[in-house]
Amino acid sequence: MKLFDLFKKKIKIGIAFGGGGAKGMTHIGVMKAFEEYGLNFDYVAGTSVGSIMGAAYASGMKSNEILKIAKSMKTSDIRTSKVFFMPSKTEGIESMMRENFGDINIEDLKKPFSCVAVDMKSTKELCISHGNLAKAVAGSCCVPGIFQPVVFQDYLLCDGGLQNNIPANIPRFFDCDYVIAVDCNSTRTYGTESTKTLDIISCALRVLMKSNSIKGYLNADLTIACDTKRYKATELQGIDEMVEIGYRNTIDMMPEIMRIFSGKYPKKKKKDYGKDDILFI
Repeated sequence: MKLFDLFKKKIKIGIAFGGGGAKGMTHIGVMKAFEEYGLNFDYVAGTSVGSIMGAAYASGMKSNEILKIAKSMKTSDIRTSKVFFMPSKTEGIESMMRENFGDINIEDLKKPFSCVAVDMKSTKELCISHGNLAKAVAGSCCVPGIFQPVVFQDYLLCDGGLQNNIPANIPRFFDCDYVIAVDCNSTRTYGTESTKTLDIISCALRVLMKSNSIKGYLNADLTIACDTKRYKATELQGIDEMVEIGYRNTIDMMPEIMRIFSGKYPKKKKKDYGKDDILFI
């Protein structure tokens, strides 16, 4: 070994798990592929369902353990309100997190982790790296109209996907040289020929989410994009198939991923990645 190699800076690599409801099961397949190749990330970020999967990864949990938990869950465990148009509390999400990870703080996880939410008081994006894990993740998953906002410290949290659905910029704020992003719903935008109000509103929301998610692609060095159009974001069906999609897409991109881990992948130019618009807590 050359003397220079002893002082060579270790490459720091971050992973960002994107939002997409139940379609986030693809993240499990992505993790499975990483495990098979012995790849470990230095920083983990997640939004919405990506915050759940990111927390699981940061805890050191293996993909087969996460899959077992996912298969044991029911939609009614998460969305507890039985009244249509009546938002649920996030107690189901918080209970699931505490049951599987303990009543711990984010800083107690094995890997550094941040989840993204939006503070409805200030409308600012929040990068949460400290504090109660269950509460923070619940806030990151809190889709307006589906869940009631989460009180976290002095903030009122809603889904991080409102501003940063694929948080590839976050690991860069924590000195990562490279960031790999995972989009669990790359086909989120599709049109409609219907003129019905609800269909038009749904289509408009898909367009907005696409615009939001593009930031993740721009901020990542590499994005693993998963086509989950045939699955519903609101139903826990097709879990095994979605896991397989995530796994296969990651395996297909493994040559490029390995170039990143070897430090041979072209680096993005340093920039602030919107830091001034984010609250770090």
